[in-house]
Amino acid sequence: MGRYLARRIAGAVPLLFGITFLSFAVIHLAPGGPVEAKAGLNPKMTAQAREKLATLYGLDKPLVERYRAWLGRAVRLDFGESFADGEKVSVKIGRAVPVTLLVSGLSLVLVLLVGIPLGVYSAVRAGTRADSLVSGIVLFGFSAPTFWIALGLMSFFGVTLQWLPVTGLHSLFHEEMAPLERAVDLAWHLVLPVAVSAFAGLAAVTRFMRGSMLEALSQNYVRAARAKGLSEPRVLYRHALRNALLPVVTLVGLSVPGLLGGSVIFESIFSIPGMGSLFYASVFSRDYPVIMGILVLGAVLTLVGNLLADLAYAAVDPRIRLE
Repeated sequence: MGRYLARRIAGAVPLLFGITFLSFAVIHLAPGGPVEAKAGLNPKMTAQAREKLATLYGLDKPLVERYRAWLGRAVRLDFGESFADGEKVSVKIGRAVPVTLLVSGLSLVLVLLVGIPLGVYSAVRAGTRADSLVSGIVLFGFSAPTFWIALGLMSFFGVTLQWLPVTGLHSLFHEEMAPLERAVDLAWHLVLPVAVSAFAGLAAVTRFMRGSMLEALSQNYVRAARAKGLSEPRVLYRHALRNALLPVVTLVGLSVPGLLGGSVIFESIFSIPGMGSLFYASVFSRDYPVIMGILVLGAVLTLVGNLLADLAYAAVDPRIRLE
């Protein structure tokens, strides 16, 4: 196991450098830039002022030299300062991470707690009306746009019924509330964002779990377990389910980057100050340091997610040996 981890980490280092270079090049070679973004907001900006601004941002240097300077800071976990307000990139990302992690973590837990049992239920009752109903829900989850679901829930529960708040994570007088009231207020604001965030993931996990469970139930070891007289719950959950979890383990491992990557759509709609909103605002303002900081974080999480998926494979299926 130790040698396997060492090989994976050693192989991830050059891959990470390649990802950062390609991302850096694409961002800086794309049309527009931070100077043009600021000039668009100030039509009186002269050509001389633009040159000074480009020099201040280091955009007057060759691309390779800019990347070398950025990489020298990045290896020390210093991603520079934001072009928008001069704040440290690490501070801006650190402020947005807990918000996105809270929403994404809760949605992932909801997806696993509901999606796995629902997929098993649909597979056991394959061909019945219950299976058709679950399949219809899954199809709707895959096809319905996230923004449409978010706006529909906001309109129904927030505007028509006025049961749930539709924006932000806190009420207006949040600071004046008692600790318990703050927790309840936060939970009340999280209902709609977590539901929207979990909807598409719930459809994916349910579909994968159903297909994998159907395949497991058709295997010879399941027939042998039933022939031995084992109870149906023992056959399902002790023998079939453990092997059927393998595709879901991969899906969960690949979803690790999404825990901090957030969703630009639902965070923007619900006015949640998370990673998705920060990335959206940074792209439109051409805030290169913030964009690169978020992309590097996403790349690292993707590599970590793949590694965790492989390790979880070995834990779920004893036939797999990583060495």
